[in-house]
Amino acid sequence: MHATSAPRILRSLSDEHRERLMRAARDVSFPQGTRLFEEGGRADRFWIIRTGGVEIDMRVPGRRAAVVENLGHNELVGWSWLFPPHVWQMGAEATTPVRAYEFDATAVRSMCQDDPALGNEVSQWVGQVLAHRLRSARIRLLDLYAPYGSGSLG
Repeated sequence: MHATSAPRILRSLSDEHRERLMRAARDVSFPQGTRLFEEGGRADRFWIIRTGGVEIDMRVPGRRAAVVENLGHNELVGWSWLFPPHVWQMGAEATTPVRAYEFDATAVRSMCQDDPALGNEVSQWVGQVLAHRLRSARIRLLDLYAPYGSGSLG
């Protein structure tokens, strides 16, 4: 796969590292309603969505799981694979049929360990996604469960 055909989500990686990572990708498909992973499960892979949609959700004691973000084309699904203990911190479900690039987490972590520059770029990339997801989850949970919402005037 050439760098020009790699998902733009990986644009923070150098061309060389983007190409290396994409060589480890495999094409997968999921029907609507498929649970990609459950909170607390082993985080052994991750995906970049090509087509379709995925909801990220969190268990909330005494309530239904709260959807904290909807992901679509070119977005990363899963970040827990990068950080010990490699356990999913949220859940994910396909809301439409999904086509995605799937990556084996152990293989990617090994690539990152063998090439510290690649590891740094991947860590920065996933860290940026993680920071965004945590902000989104906080806002969504405040909107759902705080007495007056998140305080936004919108």
